[in-house]
Amino acid sequence: MALPVPRSFSVQWGSESVLVSNVDPGLPSPTTDADLATVVTAGRSNPAALLPEAAWQAIARATTSPDAVAVQLRPTPAEPTGLLMVENVDGATLRSVVTRVHLSELLPGIQPRTGMEVMETPDPQVQGVTDGGRPCASVRYRYEDLEHLRNHMWQTLHGTLSLNSYGPSILARKVTRNLITHPVEITFDDGTESFHALVVRDGITRLASAWEVLAGPDAEAADVAQLAVDSLFGKTAAASGPGGEPLERRLAAGREKWRRRLREEFAREIAAPEPGPRAAQIAQTYVVPAQIAVGAEGHPGHLLAAEDIFDDAIRSVLASVHVEFKQWDTAAQNVEVATRALKRVIQLGDSLVPKDDLQTIYGLAVGRIPVEELPRVFDEEPAPPGTALWRAVYLVHALTRPELLEPLKDQAKAIKGGKRMGLKGFAELLGPLIDLPWRAHKKHVTKQARNAWNNGGVLTSDVIQEWEPRPTDDFTALVGPAMAGDIDARCTLAVAGGVALIADKLLTRNVGSALMAAKEKGGVPFRADVNQVIEDLSQEHNEVGLWTLALAAERFRGDSLPENAVTMRQLVHKQRTGGATGSGGAPYAHLKVDLSAPDRIERDDDGVPVLLHQWDVVWASNPDRARKAHPPRSALIPPPRPASSDGARTTEQHGEGTAGTAGADGADGELSGARAGGAAGGPGPDPRPASRRAADYRQVLKANVTAARDALDQLLMLDPEVGSHTPVVPQSTLDVLLEQLVSLQADVENLRRKTARADDPAVEQDADEEAVEAGV
Repeated sequence: MALPVPRSFSVQWGSESVLVSNVDPGLPSPTTDADLATVVTAGRSNPAALLPEAAWQAIARATTSPDAVAVQLRPTPAEPTGLLMVENVDGATLRSVVTRVHLSELLPGIQPRTGMEVMETPDPQVQGVTDGGRPCASVRYRYEDLEHLRNHMWQTLHGTLSLNSYGPSILARKVTRNLITHPVEITFDDGTESFHALVVRDGITRLASAWEVLAGPDAEAADVAQLAVDSLFGKTAAASGPGGEPLERRLAAGREKWRRRLREEFAREIAAPEPGPRAAQIAQTYVVPAQIAVGAEGHPGHLLAAEDIFDDAIRSVLASVHVEFKQWDTAAQNVEVATRALKRVIQLGDSLVPKDDLQTIYGLAVGRIPVEELPRVFDEEPAPPGTALWRAVYLVHALTRPELLEPLKDQAKAIKGGKRMGLKGFAELLGPLIDLPWRAHKKHVTKQARNAWNNGGVLTSDVIQEWEPRPTDDFTALVGPAMAGDIDARCTLAVAGGVALIADKLLTRNVGSALMAAKEKGGVPFRADVNQVIEDLSQEHNEVGLWTLALAAERFRGDSLPENAVTMRQLVHKQRTGGATGSGGAPYAHLKVDLSAPDRIERDDDGVPVLLHQWDVVWASNPDRARKAHPPRSALIPPPRPASSDGARTTEQHGEGTAGTAGADGADGELSGARAGGAAGGPGPDPRPASRRAADYRQVLKANVTAARDALDQLLMLDPEVGSHTPVVPQSTLDVLLEQLVSLQADVENLRRKTARADDPAVEQDADEEAVEAGV
């Protein structure tokens, strides 16, 4: 029999083009009554498989290869238990058939991780099933009613997609790994008829992602979950059919009718000269591979009751997947990607860097070459000191050379399976390589340091260009040459000082909450990427910035944390264990710069050195920007003020007095009238003056902002009720809303500043010049 020839073509998935491979020219035919009888007969004749007849029928309806399932189940003299897959777990032996099943015959089962969370819809009660004292390879789920089942399934799929999705991968290659499934009897407290189905115990993310592909790229998680619920249970399934047809039959007929529509749609789509995305969506998700448990046997001496043996065995399988074989954390993955990429570059042999030098870099990166060997490895004059910080300088320098950076990024992309890698992505790979010598000593701030590397680290625009490290025993000696324009000195300070600040939590990823925090608690005067802060600190005209980097590098120690890098609880703990001061016993702290002091260290009135804070580091990187964000109290234009809780703008304090909302509205109206020239109205001519029309739109703006505030308050109130399984608002929706709100805030701020200028005689001339430039 000739094999069907699969097709491959590209389709659009959102903003990406996905190459879809191995699209079958046709979909499996529906299961007949004869097929059902074949599977049921084979299953009941296998002594190692024990299931109720209704469970065998559920398996027969689900599989697309009933004959292949029957072959696996059928006993032979040589194989009295058939060709079943055998797994020995703690206390039991599981036997399974491996086949392909219809996506629309699978229900998501109970997930172990949900047992620790507060769920909006509670899990059903679970009870084992036995037959003659032997455990069946099935369990019984007990729901309150059919609506409870629908809500639970919706919640599981929605929550799963809110955490992760394999949609593009499944669209390109189908589901490639078997889903671990087993039959289950669904029962209800309200007297609704019970029925049997297959549930997925491992691979629920793959199951949910397949439904996501079928729903389309624009469908949200809620839409995907609703599609699955409606497809599996229909909207009128609870109603009794003609002649009192059982619920199980009505549900099966509804799913087959839904699949028939899909087959017809696929036949139309695949017949086109260039099949579209819908053909790919159906073909790649219509069936999925599954491993279906059909038998369970307890080991002699096992203490569990018969009704608990199968469920315990399934949980052991899940534990072997998710507990015993834990996924690596992000840092471990980054180390693996970075070192494998470097090894590939060495093996390819087409790099402009000599292979011996690459081997040295590799040994330094993985820790094979100790820090103390640094002067011997880099045999130059002067030789670099054998310290952890100088290892970081030479490692960053070597891995970011133009002749090595691009090959490394290309190999890292190939290993990770990505399409592009920017400087931030590459810096993320370097973070866990750089902190290897001090990782254990600074473990309390490792997370913040890794986040800073994810935000660009020390990869400034100068560091990734041509330069050479300047070895020295005193980093402060490099400030003079750096100010004179020496690129080697500037980049050495940028890398050494930047690494020190990042490792000691004096420079972290600039999140929004840091803008509102106090200086002593890690606050910053403005937001900026970490690598941009370091780039600004290392400019030749920024003397304070260069001294900040130099002093941080000079005072850095790899065996402890500085006093100004830890919380009080951590500091007290480390003092008790003798770790706060390190092996030398002297206090360890980073200090603020004072250019007027002989040693460039600022001191208070009592002569005590002033501790350095992240605020000081960011301020030193760009003082002009910092002063604009935080002007003196006497400044005419104050910094932005947050909105009040009811959505109305708070009163702004000006240098000459207080301008209330009415005054601002009046100025806003005058500006609108002057600039718009009567074009601010809605569709159609409006004879009213522009200021009148502007007043109307102000009311609309205030009313809608207030409505948005009310909606957000309601969402926050519903958040505890929704539970921890899924966010009350999906991340994708929040991203869109945040972008819109930031744009709205910028426009409001621009109007506010125009109003402030109009009321300020000191800038009246500037406003006139702006009006002339605008052509008013």
